[in-house]
Amino acid sequence: MVFSSIYFLAYFLPIVLILYYILPARLKNGWLFLASLFFYGWGEPVYILIMLFSTVFDYTNGRLIERFDRQGKHNTASRAVLVMSLVVNLGILCFFKYTDFLIDNINSAFNMGIQAPNLALPIGISFYTFQTLSYTIDVYRGKVDIQHNVISFGMYVALFPQLIAGPIVRYADVAAEVDNRQHSFAQASAGLQRFLIGLGKKVILANQAGEAFDSLKTYSGGDASCAVYWLTAIMFTFQIYFDFSGYSDMAIGLGQMLGFHFPENFDHPYESKSITEFWRRWHMTLGTWFREYLYIPLGGNRCSVGRHIFNLLVVWFLTGLWHGAGWNFIFWGLYYFLLLVLEKYFLGKVLNKLPGWVSHVYTMLLVVLGWVIFAFDDVSQLGIHFAGLFDFGHVGNSLALYEWGQYLPFLIVLVIGCTSLPARICKKIFASRDSENELSSVGRILKAVYTLALLIISVVLLSAGSYNPFLYFRF
Repeated sequence: MVFSSIYFLAYFLPIVLILYYILPARLKNGWLFLASLFFYGWGEPVYILIMLFSTVFDYTNGRLIERFDRQGKHNTASRAVLVMSLVVNLGILCFFKYTDFLIDNINSAFNMGIQAPNLALPIGISFYTFQTLSYTIDVYRGKVDIQHNVISFGMYVALFPQLIAGPIVRYADVAAEVDNRQHSFAQASAGLQRFLIGLGKKVILANQAGEAFDSLKTYSGGDASCAVYWLTAIMFTFQIYFDFSGYSDMAIGLGQMLGFHFPENFDHPYESKSITEFWRRWHMTLGTWFREYLYIPLGGNRCSVGRHIFNLLVVWFLTGLWHGAGWNFIFWGLYYFLLLVLEKYFLGKVLNKLPGWVSHVYTMLLVVLGWVIFAFDDVSQLGIHFAGLFDFGHVGNSLALYEWGQYLPFLIVLVIGCTSLPARICKKIFASRDSENELSSVGRILKAVYTLALLIISVVLLSAGSYNPFLYFRF
């Protein structure tokens, strides 16, 4: 089940929220745990067992670390528990996500015929694995208190708003709210509005951009010119942003309705003026996870230049690999590793001296090229599209003029929508004269009408069976 579906909007969410608000505080976590298991099992009931195993396993690891620490065995037995948690959790993730990829490459490299098991990837395994690991690691470090209630811990792991595609909510982010949450009409209303904005991003913008991308990429190797290849790449650039940021908005909004405050995941990344800035603004919870649990333990940047470059190589190789079992994801991670090293040691000072619009154009050109690498699992297709982007001897033709003319109004909407401009305009319209942070009565009405319109348009599109993929299911 996904948020952008009639089943979720019309049945699952209303039932879950009504019962959640009715139930006494002591039963809320149990109800969310059961509802989240149903949500996950809607598409993959078998793989609930893997998630439940991870839940019980890391809950037990936390209790064991607590016990061994009390016995003065932090550097021996507790450390062994931590290592076991890392090996088992990452082993499960690697088995399901990379076994077929590894076997296929061994067969190709050594001309062998090993039969790949063709494993289905459990939905959300990359996200909930990182979440349970964050708990065990932070318990070992003494940064969070032990969770003694297995139902409450299970609710944290399986919590449906962030289960499928994040944000990656570390236990430390919500530890105080797992067993003691505050609820209010104002918070629930704000959460609902945030959810509907995310729904609009996904259904109205991302889906239409994705449909355009799927249509345009069929021209590959045919009548496509350089201009069409760039239009194709730009459409995917917008699809993945509005798809993922829309889902994050929906997750954060749902969390607010349930009394949680999840960390932000996007901060208008397409306004960035360097690749370094882009990665401070894009998928921020993933960046935080890798920084806290890999980059800093490796030594971060407080080391020699050579060691720092090695640390970045490890982090970005694994960042690419985390996104998927394919060479394009590895290339994508290494691509950003090279760009970040270049900016750190060579280009950073130059970018700071350039006019803002020049550094912005530089950044977005590289980001678009990065999304081309990300978009095509088939390396041969990736090569065709990259060649087409730089086929300046065949810049345009009648097909290019038609496609750019057809999509230009929509592109303008997408460009404006990915910036902070809409939020600034809404703030001006909705805010009261007394305080920029308070809504006037007229502002409340306008915002309610605006979000209701997003809901109606989204439901109409979904009811019509419109194009509705979800990119991050494969991660």
